Amino acid sequence: MKTRIMALAAAAVLAAAMAPAAAQETPGTPPAKQADWSVPRTEWGDPDLRGMYPLDQVGRTPMQRRPQYGDRLLMTDEEYAEALRSAEEVEGGADREDASNTLGGGNWFEYGTALRQTALVVEPAETGRIPEMTAEGKRRQQFMKSSWNGQVFEGLADFNSLDRCITRGMPATMVPFPYNNGVRIFQAPGWVVINHEMIHEQRFIPLDGRPQPPAAVKSWLGSSRGHWEGDTLVVETTNFNGLSPMVIVGPSNGTSGIPTSTGMKIVERFTPFGAGRLYYEATVEDPEILTGPFKIAYPWAANNGYEPFEYACHEGNTLVIANIRSTSPRYAQWREQNERALAEAGGVIERSQGANE
Repeated sequence: MKTRIMALAAAAVLAAAMAPAAAQETPGTPPAKQADWSVPRTEWGDPDLRGMYPLDQVGRTPMQRRPQYGDRLLMTDEEYAEALRSAEEVEGGADREDASNTLGGGNWFEYGTALRQTALVVEPAETGRIPEMTAEGKRRQQFMKSSWNGQVFEGLADFNSLDRCITRGMPATMVPFPYNNGVRIFQAPGWVVINHEMIHEQRFIPLDGRPQPPAAVKSWLGSSRGHWEGDTLVVETTNFNGLSPMVIVGPSNGTSGIPTSTGMKIVERFTPFGAGRLYYEATVEDPEILTGPFKIAYPWAANNGYEPFEYACHEGNTLVIANIRSTSPRYAQWREQNERALAEAGGVIERSQGANE
């Protein structure tokens, strides 16, 4: 409860700070630096971006623009007031459950508050949505499975990388989720590390100009290389394995899931513009999957009082997957058939299939 209260207080401060300047905001463009403020430096001279940036501060802003906003990048005053009221109502769920001695989503979800911008996707500006998928992208989407949309679970292919506690994928890892939204930036000479509370994963970003590894070397979060352009950290990521979703199946994303290919490329920019303030931008290209690129952009606010929880889920998530599979109709049918065959054979059939799946 203490952590939740602190997060809500920081979210309220963020919303209040942004509201007066909202009419002048241009989503997708870093704000002008605060007057009489200069970017702090690390002991070795790099711009100092270190800190905790909980993404629930923008968690009620949808990734993609909802139809009622048309081609508008920003909400009206009335729409924004309603968005903040709705966010406050949702955040009060835990207190209502506590008062009624119940336990449910109110104690689980921590969406946070909303930005005035209508979506995290700012380009294409006219839609605020991820571009149409290619024919190949649509073909691959048909085979995307997860615990969010499945009813029959027979093997690992029926679970996505989030189910298996491997990764949310990119760029999904860099946008808010209903819980575990802590993002901490660490720096050392020649390195930036981004640590995520969700799935306890880290992105290690060298700044020494080394080339990307050979194309055959691929990974879940890709390979990142960074450099400074003035005070802005620019990170280019390639060498994805094409196995994680671009956008996961689940709440708030407005899609049924979008696949990725090994050709995906993401360029991110982290621009400091005030004390404890960063502006985050990510341009995503995947010509094999999407008919065009798109850009996510939104401000980050530091809250070093945010206390991340342990994400107690190990890679593979074997216990959860086994439990889900054990309730699958086909798995139950297989087990009944196997036990009947075992009984008919006098108990000498080895149950190797169930053990190896």
